[in-house]
Amino acid sequence: MRQIGTPHVVVVGAGLAGLSAAVACADGGARVTLFEGRPRFGGATWSFERRGLAFDNGQHVYLRCCTAYRRFLERLGTAELAPLQERLAIPVLSPSGTPGAEPEVAWIRRNSLPSPLHLAASLLAYRHLGLVDRAGIGRAALALRRLRLGDPALDAETFGAFLARHGQSPEAIQLLWDLIALPTVNVHASEASLALAAKVFQTGLLTEPDAADVGWARVPLSRLHVDPAVALLERLGATVHRRARVAAVEASREPGAQAPAVLVDGERVQADAVILAVPHEDAAGLLPAGGRVDPQALKGLGSSPIIDVHVVYDRKVTDHQIAAAVHSPVQFLFDRTAAAGMDPADGQCLAVSVSGADAEHGERPEVLIERYTAALADLFPAARQAKVVDAVVSREHAATFRGVPGTARLRPGPATGFSGLYLAGSWTDTGWPATMEGAVRSGVVASSCALSVVSSPRAVRRLPEEVVA
Repeated sequence: MRQIGTPHVVVVGAGLAGLSAAVACADGGARVTLFEGRPRFGGATWSFERRGLAFDNGQHVYLRCCTAYRRFLERLGTAELAPLQERLAIPVLSPSGTPGAEPEVAWIRRNSLPSPLHLAASLLAYRHLGLVDRAGIGRAALALRRLRLGDPALDAETFGAFLARHGQSPEAIQLLWDLIALPTVNVHASEASLALAAKVFQTGLLTEPDAADVGWARVPLSRLHVDPAVALLERLGATVHRRARVAAVEASREPGAQAPAVLVDGERVQADAVILAVPHEDAAGLLPAGGRVDPQALKGLGSSPIIDVHVVYDRKVTDHQIAAAVHSPVQFLFDRTAAAGMDPADGQCLAVSVSGADAEHGERPEVLIERYTAALADLFPAARQAKVVDAVVSREHAATFRGVPGTARLRPGPATGFSGLYLAGSWTDTGWPATMEGAVRSGVVASSCALSVVSSPRAVRRLPEEVVA
Protein backbone atom coordinates (compact mmCIF):
# COMPACT_ATOMS: atom_id res chain seq x y z
CA MET A 1 0.00 0.00 0.00
CA ARG A 2 1.31 3.39 -1.02
CA GLN A 3 1.31 5.99 1.73
CA ILE A 4 3.69 8.65 0.38
CA GLY A 5 1.87 11.97 0.30
CA THR A 6 -1.73 12.40 -0.79
CA PRO A 7 -2.88 9.42 -2.85
CA HIS A 8 -3.70 10.17 -6.48
CA VAL A 9 -6.70 8.52 -8.15
CA VAL A 10 -7.42 8.89 -11.86
CA VAL A 11 -11.02 8.37 -12.95
CA VAL A 12 -11.64 7.75 -16.64
CA GLY A 13 -15.16 8.64 -17.73
CA ALA A 14 -17.55 11.28 -16.39
CA GLY A 15 -20.88 9.52 -16.53
CA LEU A 16 -22.78 8.86 -13.32
CA ALA A 17 -20.42 6.03 -12.36
CA GLY A 18 -17.32 8.16 -12.93
CA LEU A 19 -18.73 11.25 -11.23
CA SER A 20 -19.86 9.30 -8.16
CA ALA A 21 -16.50 7.50 -7.99
CA ALA A 22 -14.60 10.76 -8.29
CA VAL A 23 -16.66 12.47 -5.58
CA ALA A 24 -16.27 9.51 -3.23
CA CYS A 25 -12.50 9.42 -3.80
CA ALA A 26 -12.18 13.15 -3.20
CA ASP A 27 -14.31 12.83 -0.08
CA GLY A 28 -11.98 10.01 0.98
CA GLY A 29 -8.95 12.27 0.92
CA ALA A 30 -7.51 11.43 -2.47
CA ARG A 31 -6.25 13.84 -5.11
CA VAL A 32 -8.52 13.14 -8.06
CA THR A 33 -7.99 13.66 -11.78
CA LEU A 34 -11.04 13.07 -13.97
CA PHE A 35 -10.74 12.54 -17.73
CA GLU A 36 -13.72 12.64 -20.09
CA GLY A 37 -13.17 12.14 -23.80
CA ARG A 38 -16.33 13.90 -24.92
CA PRO A 39 -17.02 17.64 -24.75
CA ARG A 40 -19.79 17.07 -22.21
CA PHE A 41 -20.12 15.27 -18.90
CA GLY A 42 -22.96 13.02 -17.79
CA GLY A 43 -22.48 9.90 -19.92
CA ALA A 44 -25.95 8.59 -20.75
CA THR A 45 -27.61 11.30 -18.63
CA TRP A 46 -27.09 14.65 -20.31
CA SER A 47 -29.05 17.69 -21.41
CA PHE A 48 -29.12 19.91 -24.48
CA GLU A 49 -30.72 23.20 -25.49
CA ARG A 50 -32.87 23.91 -28.50
CA ARG A 51 -34.68 27.12 -29.34
CA GLY A 52 -34.35 28.43 -25.82
CA LEU A 53 -35.63 25.28 -24.07
CA ALA A 54 -33.70 22.55 -22.25
CA PHE A 55 -34.21 18.87 -23.00
CA ASP A 56 -32.72 15.71 -21.51
CA ASN A 57 -31.39 13.04 -23.83
CA GLY A 58 -33.85 10.67 -22.18
CA GLN A 59 -36.27 10.57 -19.30
CA HIS A 60 -34.53 9.06 -16.28
CA VAL A 61 -36.43 8.14 -13.13
CA TYR A 62 -35.48 6.48 -9.88
CA LEU A 63 -37.37 4.77 -7.07
CA ARG A 64 -37.32 5.20 -3.32
CA CYS A 65 -35.34 1.96 -3.11
CA CYS A 66 -32.55 3.61 -5.14
CA THR A 67 -30.72 4.65 -2.00
CA ALA A 68 -27.24 5.14 -3.49
CA TYR A 69 -28.48 7.53 -6.17
CA ARG A 70 -30.51 9.46 -3.61
CA ARG A 71 -27.47 9.77 -1.32
CA PHE A 72 -25.44 11.03 -4.27
CA LEU A 73 -28.01 13.78 -4.93
CA GLU A 74 -27.98 14.66 -1.22
CA ARG A 75 -24.18 14.96 -1.33
CA LEU A 76 -24.54 17.31 -4.29
CA GLY A 77 -27.26 19.31 -2.50
CA THR A 78 -29.80 18.76 -5.28
CA ALA A 79 -32.12 16.04 -3.92
CA GLU A 80 -35.01 18.49 -3.60
CA LEU A 81 -34.84 19.02 -7.38
CA ALA A 82 -35.85 15.39 -7.95
CA PRO A 83 -38.62 14.77 -5.41
CA LEU A 84 -40.22 11.38 -4.86
CA GLN A 85 -43.93 10.77 -5.03
CA GLU A 86 -45.50 10.63 -1.59
CA ARG A 87 -47.07 7.36 -2.70
CA LEU A 88 -46.68 5.35 -5.92
CA ALA A 89 -49.41 6.34 -8.38
CA ILE A 90 -49.05 5.86 -12.14
CA PRO A 91 -52.00 6.19 -14.50
CA VAL A 92 -51.97 3.69 -17.35
CA LEU A 93 -53.77 5.11 -20.38
CA SER A 94 -55.34 3.36 -23.35
CA PRO A 95 -56.86 5.13 -26.38
CA SER A 96 -60.63 4.98 -26.16
CA GLY A 97 -61.14 4.35 -29.86
CA THR A 98 -63.88 6.98 -29.91
CA PRO A 99 -62.99 10.32 -31.57
CA GLY A 100 -62.81 13.11 -29.01
CA ALA A 101 -63.17 10.79 -26.01
CA GLU A 102 -60.78 10.71 -23.07
CA PRO A 103 -58.52 7.67 -22.75
CA GLU A 104 -59.43 4.71 -20.60
CA VAL A 105 -57.43 4.92 -17.38
CA ALA A 106 -56.28 2.26 -14.94
CA TRP A 107 -53.92 2.91 -12.06
CA ILE A 108 -50.91 1.20 -10.59
CA ARG A 109 -50.76 2.61 -7.09
CA ARG A 110 -50.17 1.51 -3.56
CA ASN A 111 -52.16 1.86 -0.39
CA SER A 112 -51.08 1.75 3.25
CA LEU A 113 -51.12 -2.05 3.58
CA PRO A 114 -47.86 -4.00 3.98
CA SER A 115 -46.19 -5.55 0.94
CA PRO A 116 -47.32 -7.31 -1.20
CA LEU A 117 -50.90 -6.39 -0.28
CA HIS A 118 -50.14 -2.71 -0.91
CA LEU A 119 -50.74 -3.20 -4.66
CA ALA A 120 -53.56 -5.76 -4.54
CA ALA A 121 -56.49 -3.33 -4.77
CA SER A 122 -55.17 -1.47 -7.82
CA LEU A 123 -54.19 -4.68 -9.62
CA LEU A 124 -57.59 -6.27 -9.01
CA ALA A 125 -59.17 -3.14 -10.48
CA TYR A 126 -56.75 -2.96 -13.43
CA ARG A 127 -59.31 -2.49 -16.20
CA HIS A 128 -56.93 -3.12 -19.12
CA LEU A 129 -57.02 -6.84 -18.26
CA GLY A 130 -59.95 -9.21 -17.91
CA LEU A 131 -61.05 -10.67 -14.60
CA VAL A 132 -59.26 -13.98 -15.10
CA ASP A 133 -55.94 -12.27 -15.80
CA ARG A 134 -56.36 -9.91 -12.86
CA ALA A 135 -57.11 -12.78 -10.51
CA GLY A 136 -53.97 -14.58 -11.64
CA ILE A 137 -51.51 -11.72 -11.11
CA GLY A 138 -50.96 -12.62 -7.46
CA ARG A 139 -49.83 -16.14 -8.33
CA ALA A 140 -46.88 -14.88 -10.39
CA ALA A 141 -46.10 -12.10 -7.92
CA LEU A 142 -45.81 -14.53 -5.01
CA ALA A 143 -43.65 -16.85 -7.11
CA LEU A 144 -41.36 -13.92 -7.94
CA ARG A 145 -41.17 -12.99 -4.27
CA ARG A 146 -39.98 -16.49 -3.37
CA LEU A 147 -37.08 -16.53 -5.82
CA ARG A 148 -33.53 -16.39 -4.42
CA LEU A 149 -31.81 -13.53 -6.22
CA GLY A 150 -28.37 -15.12 -5.99
CA ASP A 151 -29.49 -18.31 -7.74
CA PRO A 152 -27.53 -18.57 -11.03
CA ALA A 153 -30.39 -20.54 -12.58
CA LEU A 154 -32.42 -17.33 -12.76
CA ASP A 155 -30.07 -15.99 -15.42
CA ALA A 156 -30.74 -19.02 -17.64
CA GLU A 157 -34.43 -18.23 -18.20
CA THR A 158 -36.37 -15.31 -19.63
CA PHE A 159 -38.80 -13.38 -17.51
CA GLY A 160 -41.51 -14.06 -20.09
CA ALA A 161 -41.04 -17.83 -19.81
CA PHE A 162 -41.26 -17.61 -16.02
CA LEU A 163 -44.48 -15.60 -16.22
CA ALA A 164 -46.02 -18.03 -18.70
CA ARG A 165 -45.14 -20.93 -16.38
CA HIS A 166 -47.02 -19.15 -13.63
CA GLY A 167 -50.22 -18.66 -15.54
CA GLN A 168 -49.70 -15.23 -17.09
CA SER A 169 -51.33 -14.77 -20.50
CA PRO A 170 -49.63 -12.92 -23.36
CA GLU A 171 -52.03 -10.03 -22.71
CA ALA A 172 -51.10 -9.85 -19.01
CA ILE A 173 -47.39 -9.86 -19.89
CA GLN A 174 -47.79 -7.14 -22.51
CA LEU A 175 -50.26 -4.90 -20.70
CA LEU A 176 -48.94 -5.15 -17.13
CA TRP A 177 -45.63 -6.93 -16.52
CA ASP A 178 -43.81 -5.27 -19.41
CA LEU A 179 -44.84 -1.83 -18.12
CA ILE A 180 -42.25 -2.35 -15.38
CA ALA A 181 -39.79 -4.80 -16.93
CA LEU A 182 -39.24 -2.92 -20.19
CA PRO A 183 -38.16 0.50 -18.81
CA THR A 184 -35.96 -1.07 -16.13
CA VAL A 185 -34.27 -3.94 -17.99
CA ASN A 186 -34.58 -2.22 -21.41
CA VAL A 187 -35.78 -5.32 -23.22
CA HIS A 188 -39.20 -6.94 -23.34
CA ALA A 189 -40.10 -9.68 -20.87
CA SER A 190 -39.78 -12.22 -23.67
CA GLU A 191 -36.05 -11.41 -23.83
CA ALA A 192 -35.24 -10.21 -20.31
CA SER A 193 -33.16 -12.26 -17.92
CA LEU A 194 -35.30 -13.53 -15.07
CA ALA A 195 -32.46 -12.62 -12.71
CA LEU A 196 -32.66 -8.93 -13.62
CA ALA A 197 -36.45 -8.82 -13.65
CA ALA A 198 -36.65 -10.59 -10.29
CA LYS A 199 -34.29 -7.99 -8.83
CA VAL A 200 -36.52 -5.18 -10.10
CA PHE A 201 -39.75 -6.66 -8.80
CA GLN A 202 -38.45 -7.98 -5.47
CA THR A 203 -36.60 -4.80 -4.52
CA GLY A 204 -39.04 -2.33 -6.00
CA LEU A 205 -42.47 -3.86 -5.53
CA LEU A 206 -42.54 -7.00 -3.41
CA THR A 207 -40.56 -6.21 -0.26
CA GLU A 208 -41.02 -2.71 1.18
CA PRO A 209 -44.37 -1.05 0.43
CA ASP A 210 -42.89 2.37 -0.38
CA ALA A 211 -39.91 1.10 -2.40
CA ALA A 212 -41.44 1.88 -5.82
CA ASP A 213 -42.45 5.48 -5.15
CA VAL A 214 -41.13 7.27 -8.25
CA GLY A 215 -38.84 10.28 -8.37
CA TRP A 216 -37.66 12.27 -11.38
CA ALA A 217 -35.88 15.51 -12.12
CA ARG A 218 -37.84 18.74 -12.20
CA VAL A 219 -34.81 20.42 -13.78
CA PRO A 220 -32.51 19.36 -16.63
CA LEU A 221 -30.20 16.47 -15.72
CA SER A 222 -27.17 18.68 -16.26
CA ARG A 223 -28.45 20.92 -13.47
CA LEU A 224 -29.46 18.00 -11.25
CA HIS A 225 -26.27 15.98 -11.03
CA VAL A 226 -23.76 16.79 -13.78
CA ASP A 227 -22.86 20.43 -13.19
CA PRO A 228 -23.19 20.17 -9.38
CA ALA A 229 -20.86 17.13 -9.32
CA VAL A 230 -18.23 18.90 -11.40
CA ALA A 231 -18.50 22.02 -9.22
CA LEU A 232 -18.17 19.91 -6.05
CA LEU A 233 -15.11 18.11 -7.43
CA GLU A 234 -13.44 21.38 -8.23
CA ARG A 235 -14.18 22.68 -4.72
CA LEU A 236 -12.60 19.50 -3.34
CA GLY A 237 -9.45 20.18 -5.35
CA ALA A 238 -10.00 17.68 -8.17
CA THR A 239 -8.75 18.36 -11.69
CA VAL A 240 -11.40 17.85 -14.35
CA HIS A 241 -10.70 17.50 -18.08
CA ARG A 242 -13.13 17.52 -21.00
CA ARG A 243 -12.14 16.38 -24.50
CA ALA A 244 -9.35 14.31 -22.94
CA ARG A 245 -9.63 10.84 -24.45
CA VAL A 246 -7.62 8.15 -22.72
CA ALA A 247 -5.88 6.03 -25.37
CA ALA A 248 -4.46 3.30 -23.13
CA VAL A 249 -4.21 2.09 -19.55
CA GLU A 250 -1.04 0.61 -18.11
CA ALA A 251 -1.11 -1.65 -15.05
CA SER A 252 0.72 -4.61 -13.57
CA ARG A 253 -0.64 -7.83 -12.14
CA GLU A 254 2.06 -7.89 -9.46
CA PRO A 255 1.05 -6.37 -6.08
CA GLY A 256 3.24 -3.45 -5.13
CA ALA A 257 4.63 -3.11 -8.66
CA GLN A 258 4.76 0.11 -10.63
CA ALA A 259 1.64 2.21 -10.16
CA PRO A 260 -0.99 2.23 -12.91
CA ALA A 261 -1.00 4.98 -15.51
CA VAL A 262 -3.13 6.28 -18.37
CA LEU A 263 -2.04 7.68 -21.71
CA VAL A 264 -4.06 10.74 -22.66
CA ASP A 265 -3.33 13.24 -25.42
CA GLY A 266 0.19 11.92 -25.76
CA GLU A 267 0.95 12.29 -22.05
CA ARG A 268 1.50 9.53 -19.53
CA VAL A 269 -0.32 10.25 -16.26
CA GLN A 270 0.62 8.02 -13.34
CA ALA A 271 -1.59 7.45 -10.33
CA ASP A 272 -1.86 5.32 -7.22
CA ALA A 273 -5.14 3.91 -8.53
CA VAL A 274 -7.18 4.16 -11.71
CA ILE A 275 -10.95 3.72 -11.99
CA LEU A 276 -12.14 2.90 -15.50
CA ALA A 277 -15.73 4.18 -15.67
CA VAL A 278 -16.48 4.06 -19.38
CA PRO A 279 -19.04 2.07 -21.41
CA HIS A 280 -18.30 -1.64 -21.55
CA GLU A 281 -17.33 -1.55 -25.22
CA ASP A 282 -14.73 1.13 -24.46
CA ALA A 283 -13.49 -0.72 -21.39
CA ALA A 284 -12.91 -3.80 -23.53
CA GLY A 285 -10.53 -1.80 -25.67
CA LEU A 286 -8.68 -0.12 -22.80
CA LEU A 287 -8.10 -2.98 -20.37
CA PRO A 288 -4.53 -4.36 -20.49
CA ALA A 289 -4.18 -7.93 -21.69
CA GLY A 290 -3.88 -10.84 -19.26
CA GLY A 291 -6.18 -9.65 -16.48
CA ARG A 292 -9.17 -11.14 -14.74
CA VAL A 293 -11.68 -9.56 -17.11
CA ASP A 294 -12.16 -10.97 -20.60
CA PRO A 295 -12.63 -8.11 -23.12
CA GLN A 296 -14.61 -10.45 -25.39
CA ALA A 297 -17.02 -11.13 -22.55
CA LEU A 298 -17.59 -7.39 -22.17
CA LYS A 299 -18.35 -7.10 -25.86
CA GLY A 300 -20.82 -9.96 -25.41
CA LEU A 301 -22.95 -7.77 -23.14
CA GLY A 302 -24.33 -6.13 -26.26
CA SER A 303 -26.50 -3.03 -26.15
CA SER A 304 -30.12 -1.94 -26.13
CA PRO A 305 -31.32 1.48 -27.35
CA ILE A 306 -33.66 4.08 -25.91
CA ILE A 307 -35.25 6.95 -27.80
CA ASP A 308 -37.19 9.94 -26.56
CA VAL A 309 -39.54 12.12 -28.56
CA HIS A 310 -39.95 15.60 -27.09
CA VAL A 311 -43.07 17.48 -28.23
CA VAL A 312 -43.77 21.15 -27.48
CA TYR A 313 -47.41 22.26 -27.77
CA ASP A 314 -48.88 25.74 -27.85
CA ARG A 315 -51.26 24.84 -25.03
CA LYS A 316 -51.72 22.38 -22.18
CA VAL A 317 -52.94 18.99 -23.42
CA THR A 318 -52.87 16.85 -20.25
CA ASP A 319 -52.85 17.19 -16.47
CA HIS A 320 -50.71 14.06 -15.99
CA GLN A 321 -47.14 14.64 -14.84
CA ILE A 322 -46.29 11.01 -15.52
CA ALA A 323 -48.25 8.30 -17.29
CA ALA A 324 -47.82 4.95 -18.98
CA ALA A 325 -49.74 3.78 -22.01
CA VAL A 326 -50.91 0.50 -23.52
CA HIS A 327 -52.36 -0.23 -26.97
CA SER A 328 -50.20 2.70 -28.08
CA PRO A 329 -46.68 3.32 -29.40
CA VAL A 330 -46.23 5.48 -26.29
CA GLN A 331 -44.70 3.60 -23.36
CA PHE A 332 -44.19 6.35 -20.77
CA LEU A 333 -44.68 10.09 -20.99
CA PHE A 334 -43.67 12.96 -18.73
CA ASP A 335 -44.65 16.59 -18.44
CA ARG A 336 -41.31 18.41 -18.83
CA THR A 337 -42.72 21.93 -19.16
CA ALA A 338 -41.08 23.39 -16.05
CA ALA A 339 -37.86 21.41 -16.51
CA ALA A 340 -37.54 22.70 -20.06
CA GLY A 341 -37.77 26.26 -18.80
CA MET A 342 -41.11 26.85 -20.50
CA ASP A 343 -43.78 29.13 -19.08
CA PRO A 344 -46.95 27.03 -18.62
CA ALA A 345 -48.91 29.95 -20.04
CA ASP A 346 -47.10 29.38 -23.33
CA GLY A 347 -47.95 25.70 -23.68
CA GLN A 348 -46.73 22.29 -22.58
CA CYS A 349 -43.68 20.12 -23.24
CA LEU A 350 -44.12 16.33 -23.16
CA ALA A 351 -41.38 13.73 -23.37
CA VAL A 352 -42.26 10.26 -24.64
CA SER A 353 -39.75 7.62 -23.55
CA VAL A 354 -39.39 4.42 -25.58
CA SER A 355 -37.24 1.66 -24.07
CA GLY A 356 -35.99 -1.39 -25.93
CA ALA A 357 -36.28 0.74 -29.08
CA ASP A 358 -34.66 -1.71 -31.50
CA ALA A 359 -37.19 -1.02 -34.24
CA GLU A 360 -37.28 2.74 -33.68
CA HIS A 361 -33.66 3.76 -33.19
CA GLY A 362 -32.81 3.64 -36.89
CA GLU A 363 -35.89 5.47 -38.12
CA ARG A 364 -35.80 9.05 -39.39
CA PRO A 365 -36.74 11.77 -36.86
CA GLU A 366 -39.67 13.00 -38.95
CA VAL A 367 -41.15 9.49 -39.03
CA LEU A 368 -40.87 9.13 -35.26
CA ILE A 369 -42.28 12.60 -34.62
CA GLU A 370 -45.29 11.92 -36.85
CA ARG A 371 -45.95 8.57 -35.16
CA TYR A 372 -45.70 9.80 -31.58
CA THR A 373 -47.55 13.08 -32.04
CA ALA A 374 -50.38 11.03 -33.57
CA ALA A 375 -50.22 8.62 -30.63
CA LEU A 376 -50.40 11.51 -28.16
CA ALA A 377 -53.41 12.87 -30.03
CA ASP A 378 -55.07 9.46 -29.63
CA LEU A 379 -54.47 9.64 -25.88
CA PHE A 380 -55.34 13.31 -25.31
CA PRO A 381 -58.21 14.97 -27.17
CA ALA A 382 -56.74 18.41 -26.41
CA ALA A 383 -53.64 17.51 -28.40
CA ARG A 384 -55.75 17.22 -31.54
CA GLN A 385 -56.56 20.92 -31.42
CA ALA A 386 -53.11 21.99 -30.21
CA LYS A 387 -50.34 23.19 -32.48
CA VAL A 388 -47.00 21.39 -32.30
CA VAL A 389 -44.56 24.27 -31.86
CA ASP A 390 -41.47 22.07 -31.92
CA ALA A 391 -40.48 18.42 -31.71
CA VAL A 392 -37.12 16.73 -31.41
CA VAL A 393 -35.88 13.16 -31.12
CA SER A 394 -33.03 12.17 -28.83
CA ARG A 395 -31.38 8.77 -29.04
CA GLU A 396 -29.05 6.60 -27.04
CA HIS A 397 -28.13 3.79 -29.42
CA ALA A 398 -26.26 1.92 -26.69
CA ALA A 399 -28.22 3.17 -23.68
CA THR A 400 -27.69 -0.01 -21.66
CA PHE A 401 -26.22 -3.45 -21.96
CA ARG A 402 -28.70 -6.01 -23.26
CA GLY A 403 -30.25 -7.65 -20.18
CA VAL A 404 -30.86 -11.11 -21.62
CA PRO A 405 -30.19 -14.54 -20.09
CA GLY A 406 -26.48 -15.19 -19.69
CA THR A 407 -25.77 -11.59 -18.76
CA ALA A 408 -24.71 -12.26 -15.18
CA ARG A 409 -21.58 -14.26 -16.04
CA LEU A 410 -20.40 -11.48 -18.38
CA ARG A 411 -20.61 -8.65 -15.81
CA PRO A 412 -17.34 -8.24 -13.90
CA GLY A 413 -16.91 -6.87 -10.41
CA PRO A 414 -14.68 -3.85 -9.76
CA ALA A 415 -11.44 -5.84 -9.49
CA THR A 416 -9.54 -6.39 -12.76
CA GLY A 417 -6.63 -8.54 -11.57
CA PHE A 418 -4.28 -5.58 -12.05
CA SER A 419 -2.83 -3.74 -9.10
CA GLY A 420 -4.67 -0.45 -8.54
CA LEU A 421 -7.02 -0.74 -11.55
CA TYR A 422 -10.78 -0.96 -10.97
CA LEU A 423 -13.97 -0.88 -13.02
CA ALA A 424 -17.16 1.13 -12.55
CA GLY A 425 -20.30 1.38 -14.63
CA SER A 426 -23.90 0.25 -14.58
CA TRP A 427 -22.75 -2.73 -16.69
CA THR A 428 -20.56 -4.10 -13.89
CA ASP A 429 -21.87 -6.67 -11.44
CA THR A 430 -23.88 -4.40 -9.17
CA GLY A 431 -26.82 -6.77 -8.71
CA TRP A 432 -29.01 -4.18 -10.47
CA PRO A 433 -30.00 -3.67 -14.10
CA ALA A 434 -28.34 -0.82 -16.00
CA THR A 435 -29.88 2.04 -14.06
CA MET A 436 -28.73 5.28 -12.43
CA GLU A 437 -28.75 3.42 -9.14
CA GLY A 438 -26.48 0.72 -10.52
CA ALA A 439 -24.11 3.32 -11.96
CA VAL A 440 -23.74 5.18 -8.67
CA ARG A 441 -23.36 1.97 -6.68
CA SER A 442 -20.57 0.84 -8.99
CA GLY A 443 -18.78 4.16 -8.57
CA VAL A 444 -18.98 4.00 -4.78
CA VAL A 445 -17.72 0.42 -4.66
CA ALA A 446 -14.85 1.13 -7.07
CA SER A 447 -13.84 4.17 -5.02
CA SER A 448 -13.83 2.06 -1.86
CA CYS A 449 -11.48 -0.42 -3.55
CA ALA A 450 -9.22 2.34 -4.84
CA LEU A 451 -9.00 4.13 -1.52
CA SER A 452 -8.28 0.87 0.28
CA VAL A 453 -5.34 0.04 -1.96
CA VAL A 454 -3.82 3.50 -1.58
CA SER A 455 -4.45 3.45 2.18
CA SER A 456 -6.54 6.60 2.31
CA PRO A 457 -7.31 7.53 5.92
CA ARG A 458 -10.93 8.35 5.04
CA ALA A 459 -11.73 5.41 2.78
CA VAL A 460 -15.43 5.36 2.02
CA ARG A 461 -17.58 2.64 3.47
CA ARG A 462 -19.05 0.09 1.16
CA LEU A 463 -22.76 0.01 0.62
CA PRO A 464 -24.55 -2.10 3.22
CA GLU A 465 -26.19 -4.41 0.69
CA GLU A 466 -25.62 -6.16 -2.62
CA VAL A 467 -22.02 -5.09 -3.06
CA VAL A 468 -19.93 -7.30 -5.29
CA ALA A 469 -16.21 -6.88 -4.76
